[in-house]
Amino acid sequence: MSALAEIQPYVEAFKAQLHTAEPGWLKQRRESAMQRFAELGFPTRKQEAWRFTDLQPLQRAPFPPAAGTSKIAAADLAPWLYADAAHRIVLVDGVFAPDLSAIGKLPEGVWLASTTQTLRAWPELLNTALHETDALGAQPFVALNAALFADGFVLALEPNAVLDRAVEVIHVGRAAGRSAQLRSLIVLGAGSRATVIETFAGEGGYWTNAVDLITVGAGAALRHVKLQDEGTAAIHIGHNRIELDRDARYENFILSLGGKLARTDVQLKFDGEGAACGLFGATLLRGEQEGTIATVVDHAAPRCITREYYKSVAADRAHGVFLGTIGVRPHAQKTDANQLSKNLLLGARAAIDTKPELEILADDVKCSHGATVGDLDEAALFYLESRGIPPAEARHILVEAFAAEVIERIEDDTAMRAHLGRHVARWLAGGVA
Repeated sequence: MSALAEIQPYVEAFKAQLHTAEPGWLKQRRESAMQRFAELGFPTRKQEAWRFTDLQPLQRAPFPPAAGTSKIAAADLAPWLYADAAHRIVLVDGVFAPDLSAIGKLPEGVWLASTTQTLRAWPELLNTALHETDALGAQPFVALNAALFADGFVLALEPNAVLDRAVEVIHVGRAAGRSAQLRSLIVLGAGSRATVIETFAGEGGYWTNAVDLITVGAGAALRHVKLQDEGTAAIHIGHNRIELDRDARYENFILSLGGKLARTDVQLKFDGEGAACGLFGATLLRGEQEGTIATVVDHAAPRCITREYYKSVAADRAHGVFLGTIGVRPHAQKTDANQLSKNLLLGARAAIDTKPELEILADDVKCSHGATVGDLDEAALFYLESRGIPPAEARHILVEAFAAEVIERIEDDTAMRAHLGRHVARWLAGGVA
């Protein structure tokens, strides 16, 4: 399919959408973003950031926006519900589903609603969910999302507001051959604190294109957990853009299990001195799955800390990718950053590409990075088998321990670690060669 043929269905879908009820500034930004997507087209392997990602499943046929008419029962959500959540938002095919949601009573100073509800009730807040980079940047899927998004969620905390229990957001895909364009916003005021767990799940051959814009104010703290468990024929493209103010704390954990093609980009910028981030995750792949985690951390302020630790497991003919860049600007002295990628190959035809990078322009810093790729430890396998554990079970034990080690990076939250551990165990129950 030619580049023009790839983008034309989305251009036509944009023209067909009616945004007459939206404010003028939003319509103008949608038009600018659509124009930028049309200029950029789909990424290609000639671009360094996409060199290892096979986009053919997305390019073979168009995925026009879903109508949001799929119906699911509450019982269908059971495998993914997080028991310790106090507030829940559910979106089906990219559209808020009030009958499945349970927002509950929110503490004073906390706003939680769908993106469309927020646009009606608090449009000036949504103004921050569309950046000039949507129309000027080099990220075509983010630009397409800005043009076509129908819904998403918004969580906003006033200064010093605290959510003691997690907010859960569940995205369900069911519209085969269609796309869900989700744009969400998380804003934490100074000194506030929250935990958000986002789950992506579904059935069929659909495409999720999700963008989260996150701002963490001075001294605030956000834990953001993502469980990517899309349908086996689905495509998932996710982008998290994070900005941290002075002394802010941000922790991002990604457990990626599903999808035929899945990629999550994390783009984080330190805007204030003394902030810290922890970026962690595990990607488990089998069959012919493609899975990518790509991070870019911009140390634009001094005395900030980055901790990155990602693990990947690839079985059968699966292909995993980790791309990580930490950049330190000239004035960002006293930066402390390290990045580690560990990868496990479980099949002769499985492949993992890993590319950690440091770009350091300051001289008073402490930075390191590293990567490993290998098979299961034969000595450990022999040890387990010598004690009567069957070979297949021994392999499961070692893979589970491999993933659990990075899940343990989620500190002070036993319930979250157990929740993610159950999903790892469920993935393993599906069989590992």
